[in-house]
Amino acid sequence: MELDRVIAVRDAMGLKPSFPLITVGGTNGKGSTCRILDAILQQAGYRVGTYTSPHLLHYNERVRIGGRDAEDADLVRAFAAVEAARAALGLPLTYFEFGTLAALWLFVESRVDAAVLEIGLGGRLDAVNAFDADVAILVSVGIDHMEYLGDTREKIGWEKAHIFRPGRPAVCADADPPSTVIEHAAATGAPLLLIGRDFSYTTEPQQWHYRGPRGARHGLPPPALRGAMQLVNASAAIAALDLLHERLPVSAGAIRAGLVHVENPGRFQVLPGRPVIVLDVAHNPHAAQALALNLVQMTGYPRTLAVFSMLADKDVAGVVRSLRGHIDHWFVAPLPGPRGSDVETLLGALREAGVTAPVEACASIESACQQATRLAGGGDRILAFGSFLTVAAAMTFLRHRGNE
Repeated sequence: MELDRVIAVRDAMGLKPSFPLITVGGTNGKGSTCRILDAILQQAGYRVGTYTSPHLLHYNERVRIGGRDAEDADLVRAFAAVEAARAALGLPLTYFEFGTLAALWLFVESRVDAAVLEIGLGGRLDAVNAFDADVAILVSVGIDHMEYLGDTREKIGWEKAHIFRPGRPAVCADADPPSTVIEHAAATGAPLLLIGRDFSYTTEPQQWHYRGPRGARHGLPPPALRGAMQLVNASAAIAALDLLHERLPVSAGAIRAGLVHVENPGRFQVLPGRPVIVLDVAHNPHAAQALALNLVQMTGYPRTLAVFSMLADKDVAGVVRSLRGHIDHWFVAPLPGPRGSDVETLLGALREAGVTAPVEACASIESACQQATRLAGGGDRILAFGSFLTVAAAMTFLRHRGNE
C-alpha cells in the first residue's frame, strides 16, 4: 500500500485544487472536527466541500457540498471520471482511493471555496494524503488499527503526522502528543501548534472562551454536538481557521452560528422521547472512555440498557472495560460481513472484561433494539454503540418503528 497509484490517477485527472484544503486526521474526533469546520465556513458564506468516512446509511453522506449530501447523478459522473483515468493507466484502486479521487473531482468541478478532508486510516498512506493540506489537523492519537499502524502511540503518531507539509502549519489537539508527532513536524518543517501552548480553551457555565493565533474569542456557545471532547475539537477547528484567515476570513458571528448549528449523526447523538436513545459509533477504548464520561455527565436515568456489537478486529474487551460500570443490561448481536463479530465472540469479550450485569444474546441489532425497548422504562436510556454498523442498524430500526 503506497500512494503511487492514487497519485498517478490524480495527475491523469488533472486534479490540482486551487482552493484551500484542511486535512483532519486522528484516532477519534475527526468527523466532528470536520463538521464543525464545515458549519463555520458555511455560516461565513463559503461554499464548502467536505469529505468524511465511513457513512451510516448512504454513501452520499461521505461527500457534502454546500451543506448537502452529494446527489446520486453527481457521484456517478465523478466515479466515471475516475474510472476513465484509472482504466487508461491500467492501475487498480481500492474502494477508498476511488472514492477520495471522486470527491476531489466533484469539489473541483463544483468550484468550492474550500475543502475539508477527513483521513480514513492513519495518514502516511491514506488516499487523502495524496493532496497537500494548507493546514493539517491532528485531533488525537489513540490505539486503533494496530495491524496497519503499529502497536504503540509513538508508532501510530508517526503514521498520522505524515499529513504535515513543509512550511505549512499543523494543529495538534492531543494534550499529550507522542514525541514522534513533534519530531516529525520539526523534520518536515511544518510549524506545529499544540493545544495548551499555542491555542487553548476555558469553560464557564453556558459558554466558553478560546485563545489562539489571532487572539481570544470570548463568550462562545457550546457546540451543538454533545460530548466532553467537543470543545477540544472546536478549538482545533478555530485554530485552523485562524491560520487560514488571509485566504478564508471568518467573523466571530460565523463561528458562533456554526457552533450552534453543527450536526454530526451517530456521535453521542441523543434522540428525544421516552426512553431516551443515545447513538454512538465509539469503537476503540479511547472513544469508549470519552463515551463513558459523556454518560456520567448525562444524569437522571435510573438504568442504561446497551445495544452492542463490534467488528472482530477491534479491541472489544477494551471497549467493554471502559463502559461496564455504566451499563445495567446488555443486548449483544452479531454484525454482518467478514469482519463482523459473532455472538460467542462478543459474549467472551464481555466475560473477559468482567461484566456482571445481565447479558442477552440477540439474533440481530434490530432484535436487540426491540428487546431493549420492551425492557426499558420511560425514565431509562438505551445506548446503541460499538460500530458504525451498529448505529446504522439501530437508526434503520428506529426509522421503521417511526413509520409503523
